[in-house]
Amino acid sequence: MSPDLAFILMLGFRMAITAAFVVTASVITERSGPVIGALVATLPISAGPSYVFLALDHDADFIAEGALASLPINAATIFLGLTYVVLAQRRSALVSCAVALAVWIALASVIRMFQWTLLAGLIANAVTFAICVPLLQGYRHVKMPLITRRWYDVPLRAGLVATLVATVVTTSGWVGPRISGIIALFPIVFTSLMLILHPRIGGPATAAVIANGAWGLMGFGIAVAVLHLAALRFGSTVALSLALTTCIGWNLGLWWWGRRKLVRQ
Repeated sequence: MSPDLAFILMLGFRMAITAAFVVTASVITERSGPVIGALVATLPISAGPSYVFLALDHDADFIAEGALASLPINAATIFLGLTYVVLAQRRSALVSCAVALAVWIALASVIRMFQWTLLAGLIANAVTFAICVPLLQGYRHVKMPLITRRWYDVPLRAGLVATLVATVVTTSGWVGPRISGIIALFPIVFTSLMLILHPRIGGPATAAVIANGAWGLMGFGIAVAVLHLAALRFGSTVALSLALTTCIGWNLGLWWWGRRKLVRQ
């Protein structure tokens, strides 16, 4: 088998695996309501596979530097969420999503101009969440209507995430770890949920899913910091495992806390 054919086949396999993860998670999101859906959507179901494939092609230093670039991008994602949530109350899916993505791209462009440290990335996340979480609070509690799936939903989601993975894998060798870390955190899950759910269940209900995701993104930011630190000390495999454990543990904690509050009421 020629090297080019082997690369194409492996790339196709990676794209298919990641697309399967994202499609499964988004289906669970649709059927579980805004709170559980947000916890699933903020698991590393897109960035996680991207980093796994980066780790297969690059060393631990590459992963550590990529994670350092990803950390402030997590803050940009919460601003994307806030922008969409506010606009979705009155605007169409296309307008709300397009403006939110424009905000994310603008912030990512500014972020990439600076050399970030771990402390600076953590501070950026802390300040962002301190601003955005209270603003999102009033949009979190909306009942999720029943959803009828359309024929193009799964292909659309699979195509979006497969394109992201292909971009990360094929460009990482020449764009370097910083740009790879930024691309890996492109909000493909939030974007697909916006585009698919908004036309069917309305802006406020879709916005509730995104608004509830703010708390999950906190844990995701911590997981990215763990990935950076652990990759430098223990290597990529251990670092990725610890980062995934951090995300799952954080979201399970949020789920437990929410259940506890319901019992008390």
